[in-house]
Amino acid sequence: MTELKLPSIDYAALAPILIMLGAALVGVLVEAFVPRRRRNAVQLALALVAVLAALTMVILHADDRLLTAGQAIAVDGPTLFLQGSILILAAMALLLIGERSVERGGAFVAHAAVTAESLDDRRQAEGVSGTTEVYPLATFAIGGMLIFVAANDLLTMFIALEVFSLPLYLLCALARRRRLLSQEAAMKYFMLGAYASAFFLFGVALIYGFTSGIPGRVAGVDFATVHAAVTDSPASPVLLFAGMALLAIGLLFKAAAAPFHVWTPDVYQGAPTPVTGFMAACTKVAAFGALLRVFHVAFSGAAWDFTPVLGAVAVLTMLVGAVLAVTQTDIKRLLAYSSIANAGYLLVGVLAPSKDGLSGTMFYLVAYGFSVLAAFAVVTLVRDADGEATHLSRWAGLGRRSPFFAAIFTFILLAFAGIPLTSGFTSKFAVFAPALDADQAWLVIAGVLTSMVLAFPYLRVVVMMWLSEPGDATPTVTVPGALTSAALVIGVLATLVLGVAPAPLLDLANGAAEFVR
Repeated sequence: MTELKLPSIDYAALAPILIMLGAALVGVLVEAFVPRRRRNAVQLALALVAVLAALTMVILHADDRLLTAGQAIAVDGPTLFLQGSILILAAMALLLIGERSVERGGAFVAHAAVTAESLDDRRQAEGVSGTTEVYPLATFAIGGMLIFVAANDLLTMFIALEVFSLPLYLLCALARRRRLLSQEAAMKYFMLGAYASAFFLFGVALIYGFTSGIPGRVAGVDFATVHAAVTDSPASPVLLFAGMALLAIGLLFKAAAAPFHVWTPDVYQGAPTPVTGFMAACTKVAAFGALLRVFHVAFSGAAWDFTPVLGAVAVLTMLVGAVLAVTQTDIKRLLAYSSIANAGYLLVGVLAPSKDGLSGTMFYLVAYGFSVLAAFAVVTLVRDADGEATHLSRWAGLGRRSPFFAAIFTFILLAFAGIPLTSGFTSKFAVFAPALDADQAWLVIAGVLTSMVLAFPYLRVVVMMWLSEPGDATPTVTVPGALTSAALVIGVLATLVLGVAPAPLLDLANGAAEFVR
């Protein structure tokens, strides 16, 4: 009789994940037992304390390099760096989610089940305190992201994908205003996300079949087995290529890369703006963290085969993001296409087969996360009687009506455009230089040209804010509350510091750029 042996588990190494998932469960209990008037403060404090505790554990275990939980979780440099990035950016996003003074009652609907456009819906939009279920949903999503970047086998990665995707589908539907638009965004995200998850799972099945014939090995979907199968499996390579393609579809969907980007503009526009910022920053870190691990660890032996295909996807993504951004008339949709273009630039770093490419990509993820959260923080402040004024025509003359916040937004847009002395310039240099060293000049040329195109819509907004006369339709900029102010200050300072003095973070990323295999 074969004796079953339980896998060894290093609970200290898993502490950040356990803390976030535990906090999410406690948040559910808070919803059940804490009086409604006190829930927001309790839930926000619980979520922030959990994030800070998890970040502390990441820092304390920064030197860990191990496989645990039956080798399903890898704790190594990229895992810890990306987990720390997710937690820091999530703390900023939680500050925006917790803000209740910019709009009376907050950005979220008071009762999720209220019928859109009904009398009750109009009544709750006037200032009833927003739902606090958003906090356990957000902490569940954060916990799933922490698992996603640490997953060392494809099945664990799929479970983590669902853990952080399902809460995001719900969060997108909870906007206080424009309820139909919000619900439509959530439905589109859910439907397309379900298809992407199905593609990913089918890819896992094909890869499992590809590993079934390795001499001396049991079939599996852990990355060590997949890596060995790429060179030794007698199975048809069609299984490998089809499996890689389907896995890539699932991951590129989350990364908002073309042609799997179609959900992004609608979801970014319809979701509550704090959730849009959360997705733009943290989901992108999680998606590219998984892409890096899958293609640098599991499929590194097939780099010759997948690099041209992913390179074409990168160029298409940059083109789609840059060209379609020019045509946008809504600031949130503009930032969505900007996010798509940035996914293309990040793919350039993913395809650079070197330590510098890996570290540059990780640096880019952090720098972009700070900037995009600051951008959406400003968007939450530009308001009229109907809520956020996101149509670009409404921003005309904003520089004369509120020069301070217009200057902040101008600085952020210049960072997105890659102007020197901002984090955007340093980030692009960090991913383009390793690509040049790897003889992938065609990707760099595409990146530079599309960056020039993408600068136009950014500069158009800047010109509109500063050189147009404010009219009756020009909205006011609401005085930010303490939470939004904190998030905005952190984002702007990080964008400036990472442009002027990026060396400490670059050195940290470079020191962490080595996977445990």
